[in-house]
Amino acid sequence: MASHNELGKEGEQLAAQWLKEQGYHILHCNWRYSHYEIDIVATKGTYLHFVEVKARKASPFGHPEDSVTKKKFKHLQKAADQYLFLNPGHPWIQYDILSITLHGDKEADFFLIEDVFL
Repeated sequence: MASHNELGKEGEQLAAQWLKEQGYHILHCNWRYSHYEIDIVATKGTYLHFVEVKARKASPFGHPEDSVTKKKFKHLQKAADQYLFLNPGHPWIQYDILSITLHGDKEADFFLIEDVFL
């Protein structure tokens, strides 16, 4: 497996654990519709959260969340629309980005951007 794929899998595992610690209930990881994917579908309170996870090794060339483009966000919305069609009954939804910066042997940094709309 390519190293960026391994980093992505590690990031999604860290994200799910961190979200659980923050009080989220994880419903799905890597939920797919056609060629679109939602990294994490979770609930917290009355909200259904569609979470895009971005993980990177520490770098002076930008933050992980910088790589979420309008195109990527539109794909997330298309997948979320299908999820809601198949799983009705969620009156409140929210799109979030969870940015994870990995520092080798030190603990990772987590930065949650809530209620995103691009």
